[in-house]
Amino acid sequence: MTPAALIEQELAAAEAAQQDRNDGKVRVCARRAVALATTAWLARLPRPRWRGDAMAHLLHIQQDESFPLPIRQAAERLSTPVTRQHQAPFTTDPIADARLIIAHLSSTDGGV
Repeated sequence: MTPAALIEQELAAAEAAQQDRNDGKVRVCARRAVALATTAWLARLPRPRWRGDAMAHLLHIQQDESFPLPIRQAAERLSTPVTRQHQAPFTTDPIADARLIIAHLSSTDGGV
């Protein structure tokens, strides 16, 4: 499967979990979709900036000032633990945050 197909598969799983009201699974799938997009984006760079799992990718995005502020904020919301959901910054729409990050990565250097 292509990276784009895998990303869409994760986003579809997130949407299905949202229909089932399984908020934890929605967040996990959204994070995995971002990790897949980030991995594909990093593979296109002459020298990858970082490695790691989905949470590591989100942490790097939120700390990297070369990313626009809305992208860094979306990464921060997605990486905030569920145990802190009543505190800012916690996303109420992890799929939208994932799509925002993925769209940015796709528009940078030829797409995902």
